[in-house]
Amino acid sequence: MRSVEEQLARVIAAAVRPAPVRVAISESQGLLCAEEVVAERALPGFDQAAVDGYAVRSVDVQAAGSEPVQLPVVGEIPAGSRQPRRLQPGQAVRVATGAPLPTLADAVVPLGHTDGHAAKVTVHRPVPSAAFVRRTGEDVQTGDVAVRRGASIGAAQVGLLAAVGRNKVLVHPRPRVSVISVGEELVDVDRTPGQGQVYDVNSYALAAAARDAGAEVSRVGILSVDPRKLREVVEGRLLLSEIVVIAGGVGGVVGDEVRAALAELGDVDCTRVAMHPGSVQGFGRLGPDAVPTFLLPANPMSALVVFEVLVRPLIRAALGKRNPYRRAVGARLLSPLTSTKGRRGFLRGQLLRDADNGEYLVQPLGTSGSHLLASLAEANCLIMVDEDVTDVAAGEEVLVSFLAQKS
Repeated sequence: MRSVEEQLARVIAAAVRPAPVRVAISESQGLLCAEEVVAERALPGFDQAAVDGYAVRSVDVQAAGSEPVQLPVVGEIPAGSRQPRRLQPGQAVRVATGAPLPTLADAVVPLGHTDGHAAKVTVHRPVPSAAFVRRTGEDVQTGDVAVRRGASIGAAQVGLLAAVGRNKVLVHPRPRVSVISVGEELVDVDRTPGQGQVYDVNSYALAAAARDAGAEVSRVGILSVDPRKLREVVEGRLLLSEIVVIAGGVGGVVGDEVRAALAELGDVDCTRVAMHPGSVQGFGRLGPDAVPTFLLPANPMSALVVFEVLVRPLIRAALGKRNPYRRAVGARLLSPLTSTKGRRGFLRGQLLRDADNGEYLVQPLGTSGSHLLASLAEANCLIMVDEDVTDVAAGEEVLVSFLAQKS
């Protein structure tokens, strides 16, 4: 059998990052920036009040440390004011948070440090120069790089792009993933299964997993094993996708039929990988653009584990992530477990944290059966057991890989 590392290396080598596209900043969240965003204006763009209060010359309120100082209030500046004002020595101007400071003012006395009078304010505390003032360019200077190429765009980056006046940004787009289920026994969830039929779980579950990984997903749904129809649909999806995932198209007679149907589009290498569950799987690069294409087991539990171990890293690599893999930590096993000899086990677990010492603890869920989807729904990690290990006792340390965190 091929090792997990060898199969993963083949998959990652096929990663192709889609060409950068320019999108509205509201659509950029979660993507990688594909340009150096240089600020064309300073942030803030003018000296402004950081609090509600009074704009003053700091030297005029120095004495307030020993006794209150009174200053005439010669006006008021609201936030958004475009009317220039000039402050004379010995005067104060009432200002709102975000309001531009009048000329000569170098500090703001917070409202709580005064009596709040509208005509003649009494200041009870002195303030140093630049106190409670947002200076021009204090955050970003003109010509500074506001968002760097390769940075992951989150809420703060979207806010910064807006703050420097950018409404669009060049990004590495989400890879497009098409998900297909194959099987004559499958029916969609809006129908009642007849004798020998089962619901199509894979197209829904794998589409959700791809979306969680950051892909733009097309759930094609159920296809029969009719060679002409299958080939036509897959050929069409290859033109619209960076990755194609076909569940139920590997192993047995169905696997032979699927591979024969896809033969005109390229070679899919079906092999056994030394992992459990999901040992039997296929991977190839199809169509004129050599699109990475996966054949996954029909069993939903196995399909999801193979997706997690092999497909998800490819999606993350296509997104441009420096580390496409899930975080892994060591954890102490709370119950014994068994794994299949000669295969790396990816077993469901519930990861916990000891409140006293911060140690990670993990509770295995269910049995090692590959059909147990309910236990995967309860899992927040996969317990990884080496190929040469079949039994692990409670109290021993194991390596676990995080799954999506539950709210």
